[in-house]
Amino acid sequence: MPKYPPLSTIVAALPATVPFVGPEAQERDRGKPFRARLGANESSFGPSPRVVERMQAIAGDMWMYCDPDNYDLRQAAAAHLGISADNVVVGEGIDGLLGLLTRMYVGPNDPVVTSLGAYPTFNFHVAGAGGRLVTVPYENDRESLDGLLTSAKRENAPLVYLSNPDNPMGSWWETGEINRFVEALPETTMLVLDEAYGELGPASALPAIDVMRPNLIRMRTFSKAYGLAGIRLGYAFGEKQVISDFEKIRNHYGVSRMAQEAGVVALADQAWLREVVAKVEAGRQRIATIARDNGLTPLPSATNFVTVDCGSDGVFAGKILQSLLSRDVFIRKPMAAGLDRCIRISVGLDHELDILAEELPGAIAAAKGN
Repeated sequence: MPKYPPLSTIVAALPATVPFVGPEAQERDRGKPFRARLGANESSFGPSPRVVERMQAIAGDMWMYCDPDNYDLRQAAAAHLGISADNVVVGEGIDGLLGLLTRMYVGPNDPVVTSLGAYPTFNFHVAGAGGRLVTVPYENDRESLDGLLTSAKRENAPLVYLSNPDNPMGSWWETGEINRFVEALPETTMLVLDEAYGELGPASALPAIDVMRPNLIRMRTFSKAYGLAGIRLGYAFGEKQVISDFEKIRNHYGVSRMAQEAGVVALADQAWLREVVAKVEAGRQRIATIARDNGLTPLPSATNFVTVDCGSDGVFAGKILQSLLSRDVFIRKPMAAGLDRCIRISVGLDHELDILAEELPGAIAAAKGN
């Protein structure tokens, strides 16, 4: 047997798992592509045509390194939010920023509070930092603000995670409730507020921007409404010193020149964003109708997906999911107990939702053993 250099204690103890198995890996295993890609919460409507035009125009410039300061994009994001660029940090999507944040605030065995069944990539990063996850069950298909607050106080947690609007359930809290939650948190607990779906929900779910609070950092992405999931781009904003601390550990050449240019143009084309938001709303309504037509219950959604209650338990919902996969329809489902009765369907193009409507009755019948 060969001898290997020893891993760090933290990494050696980790399981060899990843948060997601992508549709590409599933297609390789199947030996054929999906006909409807409705599981990754991307925007099938794509980026702004102005973004595509800009990317095509600068393709020949990719021999140059990116600007390690992300200057233009930070300026654009700051102007979009009405704050200073000193309050903005850019990263490789929210996933990359979450990895940096856990390194900043989490040490070995530190307690970190999140919801049971919430975004698994955050948990992945906490484990990678050696932290100890403290999970709080959902209440009525929403992340429990009271439960998160109680756990954060009890554990003296350095970090607590909340997504609003929420993945995987599509639910949301109104601004007043979020503000009360933030105000009640200990000053020594950093709240990371994941607003990946913020552009797609009601404006009343997004609190007014306040970059004076040292224990709140908010994150946005270009992967959802802006249609740039493949380019890996996001940003966080918060108090100036908190943002400055990212400089100690961030990958300064991590965001490509192409991504930076695309982000600047995407933020400038708010007309396209409004068009996409309208299409997403129509898609949510269509998915809800398809679900009801098949005896299932769609949950209210402020995202670009609809979570559908299958009316039984996780085993039955899993059978529907597997049956849809066998019919070339890619979807996903929540996995935590209580939430796993549901499947989750992303908004897609009209022809993809046509395929869903065609295949869902057979998938349900197969799940029932009919």
